[in-house]
Amino acid sequence: MQVGTAESEPGELVTGWLDVTDLPTGTPERLPVIIAEGEEEGPTLWVTAAIHGNEVTGLATAQDVMTDELASEIRGTVVCIPTLNPAGLRRTTRTSYYDDEDPNRYFPDPDAESTRPPSVQQLIGERVFEEFAASADALVDLHTAHVGSMPFLIRDRVLYGENRTEEEAQNLAADLEAIVEAFGMPVVNEYAAEEYTEQNLQRSTAGAALNNAGIPAFTAELGGHAVVEEDVRAAAVEGIRNVMRELDFLPGDPDPSAVGPESPVEYPVKRAVHPHTDAPGVVRHRVEAGDVVEEGDVIADVCTPHGDRKATVESDHDGYLLGRMHGVAAYENDALASMAVRDDGDLVVPRDADDEDSENAEE
Repeated sequence: MQVGTAESEPGELVTGWLDVTDLPTGTPERLPVIIAEGEEEGPTLWVTAAIHGNEVTGLATAQDVMTDELASEIRGTVVCIPTLNPAGLRRTTRTSYYDDEDPNRYFPDPDAESTRPPSVQQLIGERVFEEFAASADALVDLHTAHVGSMPFLIRDRVLYGENRTEEEAQNLAADLEAIVEAFGMPVVNEYAAEEYTEQNLQRSTAGAALNNAGIPAFTAELGGHAVVEEDVRAAAVEGIRNVMRELDFLPGDPDPSAVGPESPVEYPVKRAVHPHTDAPGVVRHRVEAGDVVEEGDVIADVCTPHGDRKATVESDHDGYLLGRMHGVAAYENDALASMAVRDDGDLVVPRDADDEDSENAEE
């Protein structure tokens, strides 16, 4: 296996660099690459992290998965890029300094249309995509979430349409289900298809791998950002090894109970940026990450600068809190939290709402 300058041999762990663009200063922008190749042939797992430069628990997890002993333990090959955004890592910021847009929305999408030439970040995304699309049998992308967030996994919905039949999508969804359940953290379904594509999440690392390359892939949100949360890092390393067991890289069965935490609710949930406040002011939260709420429960109070309560903000959904938004100063219609809310939707869906409408009309 070769990725950039890293070229592996059976039974070895090797390191190298993947050049993705040249900087104006004359030096290349390089992504670190680690490859562990087992003595016995098998599938290829990609582990990527830190496309948001301040999401460092993911970076530490990726580094610690790739031990010197890994090549002697596995069959198949594990390819790891511990940071997909070195420019953001240098500044401890979410974005790069190529532009101030989210770098996790620039991977290829065959249905994307633009009259403008691709940006540097888009070119980087295309070059990384070409590497994992050519070799990966599964991919785990490591992130962190909001302030004080609990760890959880995001499972994207599998889209079908021009690029994939519904049967192919169902098979891909089953493969994805197996690896997210093996990992061992609460599983949160991604937004409904219309909102998913509206936010360009099919162009995220895991979204592009899953819905554009057809590779089972998911996002692990490993607590809060900016500092390494050591307990979450250790759990996530074991979670990735559980995925390796599920895919027969490692012997034995996965043990999701060894990772945790368990889901706070028994029903399926999806991600929601919720609730919002109509009243500007200073936010005083009443619930913490992991707390279960029901529709109508108060999530937070909004106060004046003097501390007088102006409004209470309630949840419109049953679910639980994933994490709070950064800061306490809120403007009109600002979101206060990220939640996992009850999800009654399908996991395999047509990419375009028009496709679903025409299917329903035919039925």
